[in-house]
Amino acid sequence: MTPGEIALDVGISLIPPALVGLIFYVVMRSILRADKGERDTYARIEAEERAKRANALGEQP
Repeated sequence: MTPGEIALDVGISLIPPALVGLIFYVVMRSILRADKGERDTYARIEAEERAKRANALGEQP
């Protein structure tokens, strides 16, 4: 085997782990973004509910 063939074999053998790593990165990023969006929405709803409760009790929010 020539050095070129060895380099080609090494390059080809690194493609599957790189693709798996890329897929893992994309999936984890989407999970974390969805979680952040859910937490932001929950915080907004919680703030609205606290404001409603404070207004109903005649308190300052």
